[in-house]
Amino acid sequence: MKKRIYLSPPHMSGEELKLVIDAFESNWIAPLGPHVDAFEREVANYIGVQHAAALSSGTAAIHLALILLGVEQGNEVICQSFTFSGSANPIVYQRALPVFVDSETDTWNMDPELLEEAIKDRMAKGKKTQSVIVVHLYGQPAKMDEIMAVCRQYEIPVIEDAAEALGSSYKGKKAGSFGQLAILSFNGNKIITTSGGGMLLSNDEQKIKSARFLATQARDDAPHYEHSQIGYNYRMSNILAAIGRGQLKVLERRVQKKRSIFEFYHKRLAKYEGISFQPELDHTHSNRWLTCMVIDPQNTKTTHDEIRLLLDKYNIESRPLWKPMHLQPVFKGAPAYCSGVAERLFKHGLCLPSGTALKEQQLDQICALIESLL
Repeated sequence: MKKRIYLSPPHMSGEELKLVIDAFESNWIAPLGPHVDAFEREVANYIGVQHAAALSSGTAAIHLALILLGVEQGNEVICQSFTFSGSANPIVYQRALPVFVDSETDTWNMDPELLEEAIKDRMAKGKKTQSVIVVHLYGQPAKMDEIMAVCRQYEIPVIEDAAEALGSSYKGKKAGSFGQLAILSFNGNKIITTSGGGMLLSNDEQKIKSARFLATQARDDAPHYEHSQIGYNYRMSNILAAIGRGQLKVLERRVQKKRSIFEFYHKRLAKYEGISFQPELDHTHSNRWLTCMVIDPQNTKTTHDEIRLLLDKYNIESRPLWKPMHLQPVFKGAPAYCSGVAERLFKHGLCLPSGTALKEQQLDQICALIESLL
């Protein structure tokens, strides 16, 4: 390949430029503006929630969610272990303790039974869980009925990390509409992008108002700069919101293409013994943000790393699945309730190129290289 094939690069539609030009022509270049307001309304309507705050990143959204739920030094927050560090880092920003819970095999997301075991064990140790962060990994919704039931039983608010799952749904409801607070990411590799950005979602109007206040340096209502609490520079700019509005117009097409890419890989490679792909739970609809497969080295002639290195030799990017948070050096010593699922997936799993601009010829070449090893 002369031109590198990336894992999940941005894909512009042409709609974005029209809205960016509008922002320039109206001189709404500085942070905030009409595109920010419109983007918040449009995303909230799409997800099916009442309110949204456009922010600088999904990580910023999780940080504000923790603040709004009263998480502070000495508290404990349960977090899915099999995820990106952006899900867990904000817990430490608040000087709270992350408690990691392993995944189940049906979705690769937080195991509801292990979640309840962790809550009970922390209670037995005299600890109280302040919040639970559940992730919809690679676009596949978690078992939300079971997870929400456990959290309701113990009166623990849920932060729903739907950073990878915009366009996915669970039993007819969009990912991002279940938690007391939910977050999205519009990072450059997501299904739609604002280059960098995120959003905080909730049906609680006061929480979203508070999030906007905190995200704009917590400026009090005064003619001068008055601050009665610590704030953050977390708001999305009007320019980036204009890009996001253009991207949102083609979201359903992007989901359709992501799913067709998954089906192409699955049809070509799942027939080989020892090859499996991330499952799609009944009554769920995954956006298939990334196509992820697992290679069982005992039943194949190769490994996930041999495939990765061969693809890289031909200028094609692939990547191992997320390294679990309980294995990360930065979280060494944090409590973890594990079954081995996340470790096995990390050890044998691979994310395949899933960009929505991929052509069938490129997908065919990628599969042919993998088949040469199988």
